[in-house]
Amino acid sequence: MIAYVVRRAGIGVVMLFTMALVTFVLFFAPGNPAINQCGKFCTAEKIQQISETYGYDQPVVVQFEKFAEGLFVGRDYPVNDAYRAQLVANGHEDQVIHCAAPCLGYSQHDARTVNADIAKYAPVTVSLAVAAFVLWIVIGILVGVLAAVFKGKWLDRAIVGVTLVVYALPTFFVGTFLLQYVAIKWKAFPYPRYVDPLATGDVRGWLVGLVLPAVTLALFYMAAYVRITRAFVLESMSEDYIRTARAKGLPTRSVLFKHGFRAALTPLVSMAGLDFAGLLAGAIITETVFAYQGLGQLTVTANKNNDLPVLVGLVLLAGGAVIVMNIVVDVLYAYIDPRVRLRK
Repeated sequence: MIAYVVRRAGIGVVMLFTMALVTFVLFFAPGNPAINQCGKFCTAEKIQQISETYGYDQPVVVQFEKFAEGLFVGRDYPVNDAYRAQLVANGHEDQVIHCAAPCLGYSQHDARTVNADIAKYAPVTVSLAVAAFVLWIVIGILVGVLAAVFKGKWLDRAIVGVTLVVYALPTFFVGTFLLQYVAIKWKAFPYPRYVDPLATGDVRGWLVGLVLPAVTLALFYMAAYVRITRAFVLESMSEDYIRTARAKGLPTRSVLFKHGFRAALTPLVSMAGLDFAGLLAGAIITETVFAYQGLGQLTVTANKNNDLPVLVGLVLLAGGAVIVMNIVVDVLYAYIDPRVRLRK
């Protein structure tokens, strides 16, 4: 098992490096990135300043070396004139801004590293993603198993019909409905506000504030997982080893959960890992509806400001999350089904 994990982790490192190379080529290789980053009121002086700060005036190979060095070692960025005056006024004499590894870049617009920007906004998105993930996994899988057990009966048909309707509802509609009616008009639930549990110590307020946004995020996935779980459980329950287990006189609960459901877990784990990584990349619509300042909001702001380093950092974060979750899924595969690690 350990050898399998080490092998998958090594492949993951190679994938991370390849992803970083592709990202660099797409964003930095064609033309001068300083022009795209300069903004609406661009001048030759501003282009020159951006080029010197980020090293865009150097050969592409040198730029990638510094880019990769920042990811694995760290990187120093020279301070521009406006920010240098601010540093001197605050009593700092450093002429560079150090960005520790993995350095995702430095934003001139925010006058701080991209790592600092992501660290500021990530807790909101991570909280929403984890809350939504727990909701759709627990409810989606349990209801899906319930539908499979009562296949063809009225309960199964009702569950399938409801999930089909819920699956068709757009996220912005669900979020707006919950906010305008459930929270504001009917006052059935407190108005959602994000509360930092570490800064305030209010864990209950943090959980209450996550309920409506998490439900908005989870409903779409929940409906999908109900239907998929139902299909996988029904497929696994028709296998020969299930009929053998029943012929041996094993209880129905044992046959369902110990044999049938475990076989259905493998594809569900793969989907859940990738879906969770997608949420970590930023739930833009949900965060916008509920005015939550998360990575989705950071993405929108960076796009408006032509803040290329922040956008690149978010792309690297999203890609890295997908790769890491793929490794986690592979390890869980090997735990659920030992045959996986024996084949690879």
